[in-house]
Amino acid sequence: MTYQAKTFPLSGLQGISDRTLEMHFKLYEGYVKETNRLHEKLAEFLADGKVDQEEMPAYSELNRRLGFEYNGMVLHEYYFGNLKRTGGGDPVSQSRFRAAAARSFGSYETWKVDFVGVGKMRGVGWAICYQDPATAALSNHWITLHEVGNVAGFAPVLVMDVWEHAFLLDYKPSERGKYIDAFLANVDWDAVERRISADRRTTVEQRRSA
Repeated sequence: MTYQAKTFPLSGLQGISDRTLEMHFKLYEGYVKETNRLHEKLAEFLADGKVDQEEMPAYSELNRRLGFEYNGMVLHEYYFGNLKRTGGGDPVSQSRFRAAAARSFGSYETWKVDFVGVGKMRGVGWAICYQDPATAALSNHWITLHEVGNVAGFAPVLVMDVWEHAFLLDYKPSERGKYIDAFLANVDWDAVERRISADRRTTVEQRRSA
């Protein structure tokens, strides 16, 4: 399996400069390239249908590294994919996302406070709003090192990169809150809405009526 870097027409975002985007895209392309390289190296180990004991340390390290690179590629695609030039504001009142946020947090406004709070946590990583496929509930999580902290089986709905490379050319390290405001000013809520499937909405309603 060979992956190709995707392109995202995001020039002209509010508060996130084209210079930052250019650097960020190159970083993302590096994750794609490294994911492909690691797949090739692992295929070499498996070419003879076995992994010898003396090969195990190198094989293990490649697999561990693959999780970091793979998730770095995928999370960046979610991140760029939930931004657009004319985005921002709040989801429309009848959106599935707003309804899911209200069911899960009591109100959309409380969900937003929690999401921003997760994004402001000390350290570098990701703030991700997930949906539980079993209950349709939303929950916000801090993900570090790309592969550490992801909730098994949960579907990413809104992904925000809060590694310093995402904002350091535009804001000081102490101004992460300004970057988060800029991120929210560019959210593509239509993309977020598409990530909440009708199946999950139906599942939760069926459970409520059971």
